[in-house]
Amino acid sequence: MEQLQLFFELGLTHVLDINGYDHILFLAALAAPYLFSNWKKILFLVTVFTVGHTISLILSSYNLVKINSDMVEFLIPVTIAITALFNIFFHGKTIKDTKVGVVFFITLFFGIIHGLGFSNYFKMIIGSESNKLLPLIEFALGVEVAQVIIVLVVLILGGLVQNILNVSKRIWVVVISSVILGLVIPMLLSR
Repeated sequence: MEQLQLFFELGLTHVLDINGYDHILFLAALAAPYLFSNWKKILFLVTVFTVGHTISLILSSYNLVKINSDMVEFLIPVTIAITALFNIFFHGKTIKDTKVGVVFFITLFFGIIHGLGFSNYFKMIIGSESNKLLPLIEFALGVEVAQVIIVLVVLILGGLVQNILNVSKRIWVVVISSVILGLVIPMLLSR
């Protein structure tokens, strides 16, 4: 039981660690165009991201996929930049217009990339255990809970800015996405 709690907490800290803020930036960019009234869509997307993240960890843990860690470390900020740029150019209007299928597959793919970025470290922690699936599921639950926390914070901030400060949704999405893009450009340049 202690080991399962360890993996759940590892999933939480993996996402909420301020030193590894790339995960937070991606989730903030993903959630920025949404309102509380869209909570089902954003919760679905967060879960899809977790599924992608978990798929890549499973494939890596069972040595079914080998990765070039330098390439993955470069692709992680690319996924954040693409999400932020998408928000900037479409000003958050695409939530109603875009079918969930496109966003679903992009989010799943980005989840796979982010999971691959953590896979070597996770393999080192899990070691040569024969039952890797249970720790992977527990880790995924921790990731999911942490992601929901981040999305809730973004939705609350967005609601406050839009409703109390009377900032339009378009301005909120463009500004927050521009800030995220500004934070991710140095990551791209350093990797």
